[in-house]
Parts: sequence; C-alpha cells; structure tokens
Amino acid sequence: MDAVRIITASRRGLAGAATVEDVIVEAWQAQALAEAIGSHLAIFGPYEVRSRARGLGDAGGRFSGGLLCPAAVTGGLRAAQLTEVRDVRAALTDLRRLLREVCEALVGVVLLVDEEGMYWTCVEAMDTVDESRDRVSGILEKLEVRDRNPA
Repeated sequence: MDAVRIITASRRGLAGAATVEDVIVEAWQAQALAEAIGSHLAIFGPYEVRSRARGLGDAGGRFSGGLLCPAAVTGGLRAAQLTEVRDVRAALTDLRRLLREVCEALVGVVLLVDEEGMYWTCVEAMDTVDESRDRVSGILEKLEVRDRNPA
C-alpha cells in the first residue's frame, strides 16, 4: 500500500482517538510509519536523501510506546502495509502533518494523565515525534535544494 494512503488512515485514527491510550496507540502507529517510510526511502528514495532517510528510520524506531500497545489490541501496525512511496514529497509532507497532529494530541492529553508512568510515556512520545518531524523537514529541505539546483 502507498505511504500516502496509510498516512491518511493514520490521520483518521488519530482524529477518532477518544482516550489517552488511544492517542498513545496513534503516536505509536505514526512513529512506526515514520520508521517504515524512512527505511524505505533509505533504500529506494532519491540518492540525495538516503542518509537523512536512514536517520528518520532510526528516530521512528525509538519510541517504546508500542510496549503498551500490543498489536493484537491495536489491529496491527498500519506501517506493515507499506509497499511503496509513489510521491516522495507528498508522502513526507503528509507525514510531517501527521506527526504535528500527533504532537498536538499528546500535548492535549498529557495534562489529563493521572498516572506518572503514562505521563512520561506521553512526554517520551512527544520528544520522539518532534525529532521525527524535524528529520522529515530536513529531508524535504534537501529535496527542495535538489530541485532548485538540478545537475
């Protein structure tokens, strides 16, 4: 499945998240998707962005929130359905938007958390999502430079 379709499904999932746990699940899904897209682009993406994409893949895999979200409960990872990234720029732009929305949702729920462990899980997720979003922005900037200065 194309990255843009999976990102759209993730945005719908986040929009429907009703509890703190639902938001954590969606943060986990988004981070797994960032990891998958980064790893895919590190191999198949434009040459100019492969090293940055590898960094995105690494950053995406750092969030341990998945430990709280067993795949059987969440219906599995949407990122596991990734087979292609047809439009790199559109996928990265949509991924950056998804990561921003995840961060905003986490900020909204972190204040509602009454258990310290869940609070720190939300903070960890915000940090990781923000790092991934920065890496996506870096890849997009590299693509813009490449497009302005064709070889």
